[in-house]
Amino acid sequence: MMNAVSMQTALDIKSIRAMFPALSLSVYNKPLVYLDNSATTHKPALVIDGISDFYRTRNSNIHRGVHYLSEAATLAYEEARNKVKDFIGAQHSHEIIFTRGTTESINLVAFSYGEKFVHEGDEIIISALEHHSNIVPWQMLCERKNAKLKVLYFDQNTELHPEKLDELITPRTKLVSITWVSNLLGTVVPVKEMIEVAHAKGVPVMIDAAQAIQHFSIDVSWLDADFLAFSAHKAYGPTGIGVLYGKTEWLNQMPPYQGGGDMIETVSFEKTTYNQLPFKFEAGTGNFVDAYGMGLAIDFIRSIGIENIAAHEHQLMEYAIETLSRVENFMMVGNPANRAGAISFNLGSIHHYDVGMLLDKMGIAVRTGTHCAQPALEVLDIQGTVRASFAVYNTTQEIDALADALRFINNIF
Repeated sequence: MMNAVSMQTALDIKSIRAMFPALSLSVYNKPLVYLDNSATTHKPALVIDGISDFYRTRNSNIHRGVHYLSEAATLAYEEARNKVKDFIGAQHSHEIIFTRGTTESINLVAFSYGEKFVHEGDEIIISALEHHSNIVPWQMLCERKNAKLKVLYFDQNTELHPEKLDELITPRTKLVSITWVSNLLGTVVPVKEMIEVAHAKGVPVMIDAAQAIQHFSIDVSWLDADFLAFSAHKAYGPTGIGVLYGKTEWLNQMPPYQGGGDMIETVSFEKTTYNQLPFKFEAGTGNFVDAYGMGLAIDFIRSIGIENIAAHEHQLMEYAIETLSRVENFMMVGNPANRAGAISFNLGSIHHYDVGMLLDKMGIAVRTGTHCAQPALEVLDIQGTVRASFAVYNTTQEIDALADALRFINNIF
């Protein structure tokens, strides 16, 4: 296996950038510096053109028709499912459920698993690093069931520790749902160890991989995750499509999340029987075109190599921390030993919205605000941050541009 240096030097970033039409845009007569990848990544022409071609040549509803176009669309949809299965190391294609994204995947488990297995007085554990989409569905479940939501808090470096999870688990704990990478801070959580702790006490684990899927290799079989969720649009794919991975043993026991076409086997006014996996959880017409687009995004990632992407982004992260730390008044939020994808910071007492708007006028796109992580910011006693987040097409020159822009902002306040 190549080391980090050789993997990084193997990448031709200029050629990779040329694959992304949006990266040639100008903003306020300045070249776009796009550092908002945790919110969504740009899409390579392979994905954009492939989706357009699908509508031109294979558009037809899936699973229902016997004519050529329907069969071609169905084949493409199921091939995309198999690509996802292989990409995340699942054992069976029926363990891959297509959803609208990470949020719907988590809601599916909160409703379906929750309705079956969670009762009054039971407990769900989440962490203080979670995105709102991995908080609110569990709050809603606990309200419905009169259950209890428990929180695993991070330390002074914004890291989570498996031994603290072990202390939280009781005989009433029914599920642990935890992020792999914090969208606010970039903290990488030791989810393998978290899963081992929970499983030792017979508790299943759901992993929010929305901020992990684009940064490093995922193998759900090695992790032994019970559920895992992610969205295509954060990994160079289209919006409106995502995945819930679930172990067969759990999915077979869970009731359907929604009712409608495709999720049924037979329907009568007296009784309905449900379809086999994965279709039991895919009511209605699936987003088959964007599923195909997700498959193309996986092709793009594989053409570069996820290990190569991880090595390049690791070097970008180290360069960004070193370079930005030399900027006067730069205050990075969090200090985890293992960070991926994003850096959150403030610039002295300048409001994060002001920093973000001024950066925008200089052609630099970052994210500002609470990042759908208000509870984490409350623990940190911070109102909001500026977040710069990276993808395979970002460069050290763009980080230099961000540093120079922050120095300019310092000078005008």
